[in-house]
Amino acid sequence: MIRVPPHLHPVDPRFAALVHPTSRLERIAEGFTWAEGPVWFGDHQCLLFSDIPSQRIMRWSEDGLSVFRARNNFNNGNTRDRQGRLIGCRHGTRDVVRTEHDGSLTVLAAEYGGAKFNSPNDVVVSRDGSVWFTDPTYGIISSFEGYRSAPEQSARNVYRLSPEGALDVVVSDFVQPNGLCFSPDERVLYIAESGASHDETVPPVIRRFDVTETGGLRGGEVFATIDDGFPDGMRCDEAGNLWSSARDGVHCFAPDGTLLGKILVPECVANLCFGGPRGHTLFITATTSVYRTFVDVKGA
Repeated sequence: MIRVPPHLHPVDPRFAALVHPTSRLERIAEGFTWAEGPVWFGDHQCLLFSDIPSQRIMRWSEDGLSVFRARNNFNNGNTRDRQGRLIGCRHGTRDVVRTEHDGSLTVLAAEYGGAKFNSPNDVVVSRDGSVWFTDPTYGIISSFEGYRSAPEQSARNVYRLSPEGALDVVVSDFVQPNGLCFSPDERVLYIAESGASHDETVPPVIRRFDVTETGGLRGGEVFATIDDGFPDGMRCDEAGNLWSSARDGVHCFAPDGTLLGKILVPECVANLCFGGPRGHTLFITATTSVYRTFVDVKGA
């Protein structure tokens, strides 16, 4: 009988098909202040991730660890657009920025309604080229992840920036919107409510929105509740399962919202992404370290 490794915590029998009983959880990098925003660059076989308080984007590959960009204005969440360019959210300058192929930076959005954003946090890009991002206040409530400042926006919104440059609020009723993730067919957008990080009366939930044909959102019912800590970064696999960060590790939910199991991590998890040579590696940014483990499903 094969014993389940200690980092795997199955809850539902379906979890067995997504992991492997001989896998292990490996720390591949450490010594950071708050690791966040992992994104895999398959064409370069490397992982980029943010160390927010240190104002660095780090680059990890099998050849070692290096600084990809220093003095980056407290960059947090990262993703890639359909042209392979890096898109990042910066707390310090309170904007969303794109790294061009020549290394130059283009600010995509920095204000709404004539007022600065709070502190753009996480970002995804849909197939049509629209940039979707959350705007909680984590980067301005202290000087740890940005610069302490009073919010200029009346709400903590979720925004959509169209390919033509139109910026719209798509959701405005979150306490602290955080990570966001599309289902594989992009008909559903999941958004994390992490307001429980500062207000215990706010439930630590992931909400589910249907994406309309015009690029709006409807619905917003609770998809899942995190039972340890609160949700932050999230990713979907190709089967439509949602993998979310939590205090005790990574929680995996079926498309129907059932908790399938957990990958237990010895540090509080901030974010995650799929990658590796064949797409079966789950990279996990967790407080001071980056971990990886094999999963038997690819990212969406």
